[in-house]
Amino acid sequence: MSRSFAEASAALHHLADLAVDPKQVERVTERVGAERVAERGAQAVAFQALPLMEKFCAPAGQTAPDLAVVMADGGRLQIRERAPAPAVPAPCLPTSEPAAPAPEPTWDEEPEAAAGHWREDKVALLLTMASAVSAADPCPDIPASFVDVVRIPKLARQLKRNAPVQEDAVLDSDEPEAAAEALREGAYQPPQVLTRQVVASRGRWQAFAPLVATAAWALALQGAPRRAFVGDGAANNWKLQRRFFGSFVPILDFIHALSYVFAAAMAGRKFAAGWTCYRQWISWVWQGNVSRVIAALHERQAELGLPDPDEAETSPRQVVAKALTYLENHQDKMQYAAYRQAGLPITSSLMESAVKQINQRVKGTEKFWSEAGSEAVLQLRADQLSDGEPLEAFWARRQAAATGQRRYRRAG
Repeated sequence: MSRSFAEASAALHHLADLAVDPKQVERVTERVGAERVAERGAQAVAFQALPLMEKFCAPAGQTAPDLAVVMADGGRLQIRERAPAPAVPAPCLPTSEPAAPAPEPTWDEEPEAAAGHWREDKVALLLTMASAVSAADPCPDIPASFVDVVRIPKLARQLKRNAPVQEDAVLDSDEPEAAAEALREGAYQPPQVLTRQVVASRGRWQAFAPLVATAAWALALQGAPRRAFVGDGAANNWKLQRRFFGSFVPILDFIHALSYVFAAAMAGRKFAAGWTCYRQWISWVWQGNVSRVIAALHERQAELGLPDPDEAETSPRQVVAKALTYLENHQDKMQYAAYRQAGLPITSSLMESAVKQINQRVKGTEKFWSEAGSEAVLQLRADQLSDGEPLEAFWARRQAAATGQRRYRRAG
């Protein structure tokens, strides 16, 4: 829970009158975290060994929820070693459709950096949720928060898309999840979270994806009558969905779609004209009429012309071209009216929040990790952020397995 080992040492001294050096806190934390990582790996191996049909049934003693949701995203942390994350062999797991197993995807692994220490970590969020199914779209009109002339320019820039700076726009950044939370201000009520489990790792995607699938099976998410996978446009998110969650409804995060629509509407226009265009386009997206926005973008691209290969990314032609490609690639995941009618979530704001909570522990300009240390702390942080107190169960298992013998090692 603490933001650093030094902070944990101070808390132990203040709360329990225990004088434990920060370095000792670090050693114990990493040792315990390594035990949890080993448990996690063993669970994935055991899942792999199950008969095919059992992988799609609720485990003994588990009842499938009514609504299961999986989300995935990534964060950043600093790794002292220059070597890439270890390529841990991943169990070969079936797709979510037992009758049609998919081939192993080619993951877009992070390339080895020539300089610097910033690396990617991966985070997944496994949710059980409660919502109502409606006979029609419960909120056909876009909420006012998504056409707020102050909030939306700030939000679009926070997401670091190619929204051009306009003199009339507010330049200060805002939190991406703020707009999603604003949904609750209107008539639309998004699904409510019942339970959550966090999975986090520094491993490569080929090793991380089976960990997510194993955790989802343990929670009986595959047996839910309603299932959704929500993510941004990152290719690995949808490779994960197709490979392990093929029966889950794929949903593109509405906030990320909004940022592309805003950028394209503003490209090459003064703010007043661009804002009018944005209001129309985002209303179509909200209603699930993405094809109308794509048609409008084709017309706009014809007006501006195609971008040159070496043209700046912020040029109007490039911005429109990227938005057009993004919407065309994800059009099948943008049926938002149908999702709301089915009681499914349409934003990944909960995922953004989970990544932020992970980052509070591992991300910082002064924090440098070893690969083993980062994996241990990511696991323990994920446990601490998960419902069901997984660490309490771990301590009970650890105590039951204790032999009473103390490990010694020969002094150097």
